Parts: sequence; structure tokens; C-alpha cells
Amino acid sequence: MKSSGFQLSHPAPDTLAVSGALTFATAADVLATARTELDRGAQVSLDLSGVGQADSAGLATVLALLAHARGKGRAISVTRAPAGLLALARVSGVESLLGAA
Repeated sequence: MKSSGFQLSHPAPDTLAVSGALTFATAADVLATARTELDRGAQVSLDLSGVGQADSAGLATVLALLAHARGKGRAISVTRAPAGLLALARVSGVESLLGAA
């Protein structure tokens, strides 16, 4: 499913992949759409390998998705996060929350 600057896909039954921009401009749409996808599926992995651009709003979106899953009693791990997003998480002091692989 494609929306303004980002795309969600299911490369495997247990994976929700985000690609494109994960920025202030797309954060609200990504959050709403990804929450719906997480609620419908049984994903255990959030694959960020296709994210080409991310900012602090994108990082907040990822953290909100992890919290949403936890609130539903599910553990989701972040996989293949781009280096820039990991660096932003590190300087923000939230890298451990990502548990990125």
C-alpha cells in the first residue's frame, strides 16, 4: 500500500516493511496506516531497510508503533534500520528501545 512518500508491504507473513520517507511529512500517515496493518496481522518484525530518509518524527513513529504493539500484548522487533535512524536514536538516548537487529 502506497501513500505520500512511503510504502508498506509484507515481504513475509511475519514482517511489516516500511520504505520511502519516514519524516515529519509522512509520520502521521505512516503511524495510522501501520497501526492498522499491525492490528490485522501477526507481524513480529518491522523491517526498515527500505527507509531512505528519516528524521526525529520518523523515529517517534517507530517508537509509537513498538508501543502500540506492546499495548496489544505483542512484541515487535525492528530489523535492518538505516544507519541514520540508528544514529538519531543513539543521540536521543532511545537506541535500546529499538532493539534493532
